[in-house]
Amino acid sequence: MRFVRDNGLALFFLFIFLCSAIAESVVGRDVFNQEQLMHGDEAISYGRYLVSSHFGEAMLENWQSEWLQMFLFGLATVWLVQRGSAESKQPGEEGLQSDEKQRIGGRAPEDAPRWAKVRGWRTAVYENSFLIVMLVIFLGSWLAQSATAWTEFNDDQVQHGGSAVSWLTYLGEADFWETTMQNWQSEFLALGLMTVLTIYLRQRGSPESKPVGAPHSETGSSV
Repeated sequence: MRFVRDNGLALFFLFIFLCSAIAESVVGRDVFNQEQLMHGDEAISYGRYLVSSHFGEAMLENWQSEWLQMFLFGLATVWLVQRGSAESKQPGEEGLQSDEKQRIGGRAPEDAPRWAKVRGWRTAVYENSFLIVMLVIFLGSWLAQSATAWTEFNDDQVQHGGSAVSWLTYLGEADFWETTMQNWQSEFLALGLMTVLTIYLRQRGSPESKPVGAPHSETGSSV
């Protein structure tokens, strides 16, 4: 029970992710099979659908935009501020901050992670590890999305009497960029709104909010 309590947030989102992913696969298979039958092809099994490009594209086109969102937000909040936002540092604190503020090197406490105490490349990697991992996952999921979408595009081309195209050619197609941009724009809008709304709105008990009585001009880093 202590493990569940200490990891409740991660377990909750893992659970609802699995539920929604399973639900998406079930309804996605139904949609796919309806299209198959309309074109005179055979329906496929659930197991076959799980490894299909149709399912892969539907999942990955959303994943890549989420990882891009987190990468850009992590990077932007290093150098940019928004006065009054719970998601921002104080104006004047832009940048990487001092070793003392970040508690690295000689300023690190005894129980600090080892790579925060040492100097050189290990500290450089560790102090940027969040952005590095987010960027790697984004690029990997974006490339995987492009591969699954390319397969889907070529299947559709062939079914309608067209010619298949190479992967590099597909990267220049409007079909790829339309699905990419429709995900990116929604993520950027959500980040912008969250940044601004936390100036004026509150959620009692949430670390994503300032205290209920905090003035609108107070940023998150001051509480």
